[in-house]
Amino acid sequence: MGNRPLDILNNALNTPVIVRLKGAREFRGNLQGYDVHMNLVLEEAEELREGETRKLGTVIIRGDNVVYVSP
Repeated sequence: MGNRPLDILNNALNTPVIVRLKGAREFRGNLQGYDVHMNLVLEEAEELREGETRKLGTVIIRGDNVVYVSP
């Protein structure tokens, strides 16, 4: 285990995470993959917005929009 951001993402693979994007959008889902640009693949993803949840399935999130990832 390391303290680099990608090591933390690697430890979070196949577990539920919450991803906050620019513009205050949030997604919850199981982290299935990522790359060095912080592009993320979430399965069973849901968008969390104003107390409502919208199921989306599998989504790809561009890393330049990511504010944080919380395992």
